[in-house]
Amino acid sequence: MSVTETITLPVQPDISYHPDPEKFRARTARRLAEDPTLPQQPLPAGFPARVDGPIVWEGKDWIDESQWVYNLSQEQLAEIDKALAHFNSLGKELGFIDRETFPLPTLSAELWKLAEVLYSGRGFFVLREIPVDKYSRRDLAIVYAGISSHVGSGRGRQDGTNAVLAHIKDLRVSHAHEKGGIGNAAYTTDKQVFHTDVGDLIALLSIQQSASGGVSRLASSGFVYNEIAKTRPDLIHVLKENWVLDRFGGDPPYSQRPVLYNEDGHIVIQYSRRHFTGYGTQVRSADIPPITEAQAEALDTLHFLAEKHSLGLNFQKGDIQYINSMGLLHARDAFMDDEEHVRHLVRLWLRNDELAWKTPKPLEKIWGNLYSVHAEAQRFPLEPEIRRLVTGATK
Repeated sequence: MSVTETITLPVQPDISYHPDPEKFRARTARRLAEDPTLPQQPLPAGFPARVDGPIVWEGKDWIDESQWVYNLSQEQLAEIDKALAHFNSLGKELGFIDRETFPLPTLSAELWKLAEVLYSGRGFFVLREIPVDKYSRRDLAIVYAGISSHVGSGRGRQDGTNAVLAHIKDLRVSHAHEKGGIGNAAYTTDKQVFHTDVGDLIALLSIQQSASGGVSRLASSGFVYNEIAKTRPDLIHVLKENWVLDRFGGDPPYSQRPVLYNEDGHIVIQYSRRHFTGYGTQVRSADIPPITEAQAEALDTLHFLAEKHSLGLNFQKGDIQYINSMGLLHARDAFMDDEEHVRHLVRLWLRNDELAWKTPKPLEKIWGNLYSVHAEAQRFPLEPEIRRLVTGATK
């Protein structure tokens, strides 16, 4: 008589892109009931009980936007126009925009100080405001990239086609025909939950505001880390181990790396929730390993702590928002457009090699690929498009 063993394969937890507070509370209660010792676990070796510094803050620490907004003067705006005219006189491709080809004799020093704020201070600032309507779309791209080159000279590729400029707006109607559909909340009016982008710095230029909603929110990764380390050190173990990231049709179909790093004294959280839950038409791939219940709880813990202690920014038309994506988490409220107000942001991924934090080893290959696109190969799409893999598939 033979005995047939039944093998139970792991399944994806009941978790979606949008965090559900009731499911989160139930999952936490269930896991603590199964193992009440979880909160008593020691922290992993090399991870501190808490971190401190200017980039470790909570939203209520900031009282007035004058603390993070830098207002451009008329003289500085005139200097920007002179730099634009100078670059256009060179007859160069846009990939050659840098501190030398877009010279800002007096503003450059101020932008360097602000770059230091990104890496050594609170981790964010807003530059107010670029008169976006006075420029052609091409000239606006030059102005944006030119100013930003004085903050971070390295520009990262946004997709597999070497685009270094990305348009963030609702593309569901204009790009509904895209193969694979839209699997990223950035290209909808939907809420974007807390996450980070790849690379060091994120720049976002607001070309147009929505009719309502769309508040940009930031949270300190160091503060979130401190809260988890204090109350649930077991989740620090979970976050520092390898996770399976869905590549949604990529080759290979998934990658593995941690969500949390302690690198050279800096706490770095690097993840996007949709790679673990899917979003919209891009559901979590069924043929890759699922995340665990512990990872599901850790994901929701990150989000709800970031949300609770976040800062909402008054992001206006013509503003450029700069964020240290290695030290801060960011999110966006849902919004509504109308015929006259269609929210439209333009994104750059930047790096300041002179000020940059040390890149965690598991991220070195990604960062190396991100910032390796040569000037002559850089592409500056002037109209919105969906990010693509090298194969042309949408991401």
